[in-house]
Amino acid sequence: MATFKPAYLIHGDDHGRITERRARLRALAEGESGSGGVEVIEGDGATPEAVAEALNTLTFALGRRFIIVEGAERFKERDLGPLEAALGAIPPDTTIAFFAREDNRTKVSKRLHDAVRKAGGDVSAEQTLKPWELPKWVIARAGELGLELEPDAARALIRNVGERQQRLLRELEKLALGTPLGERLDAAQLEKLTAPSAEQKAWTLADALVGGDAGAAIRLYLSLRAQGERVPGLLYWMSQRVRSALEIAVALESGASAASVKRGLRMPSRAADRLIGDAARSGSERLRVALEQIADLELASRGGASGAGSEDTAALLTIQRIAN
Repeated sequence: MATFKPAYLIHGDDHGRITERRARLRALAEGESGSGGVEVIEGDGATPEAVAEALNTLTFALGRRFIIVEGAERFKERDLGPLEAALGAIPPDTTIAFFAREDNRTKVSKRLHDAVRKAGGDVSAEQTLKPWELPKWVIARAGELGLELEPDAARALIRNVGERQQRLLRELEKLALGTPLGERLDAAQLEKLTAPSAEQKAWTLADALVGGDAGAAIRLYLSLRAQGERVPGLLYWMSQRVRSALEIAVALESGASAASVKRGLRMPSRAADRLIGDAARSGSERLRVALEQIADLELASRGGASGAGSEDTAALLTIQRIAN
């Protein structure tokens, strides 16, 4: 059975995470006391005076009483006196939870922080992290779940899943369910486990194109088309990779070292090594021609080809020319 403190204040600018915590608390409260044991104070009715009055009102409900208060960020400091007094005398079978969605202009009063702590409660912040702070946060959350992530793996997860912390946490929880306790995951494994399957195949197609593997590129193209991927979308991935390879080849031919080029690539280490090697073998001239051929194919796919069969035939012929 869950144990509850007399009071909680959950505040911050990560509104999605705050919403999750509110829903979780309400579910726990209803599991403990039923829906009749949960009161919600929100909207225009959520004032310090109204909350104080609710705390001071006797109830004949059985079990623990839960009061959920929305909009605590709007409480004015000068109005908190009655609420402070009520929080100082919370009945032993009552839990009150304040939720405050903050932004740059609106912050919850420090007096409410102090009153909740003085009542024996818990104050916790749910803050949106800056992008450069996310990898460290991901590694720490993974550790709590029994996973060990390399820094490149954390960055790969963020790249594939996005920067929303609750989404990242859900993805880590799914990874933890399918990964042996304490296993160390690298970026390549994270790419395989979290990237959308169509995107994975599209990148593999693009890599086969740059690497000169016509057979693999054709097989991947046909597989992606069979599962419903559109030609313009596939051309986007192909052109992105060929353009990156061209930039690498130009840099290498200008005297840059492979190590310095690699430092500028935002991708897993092994994938970067493979792309640099393929770009060096292909050379800038071949890659420049390949990029022009993809551009011509993209133009044709937007109206120059008549029908899906013609579109696929043109794409397959282009892939074969580039990869051979």
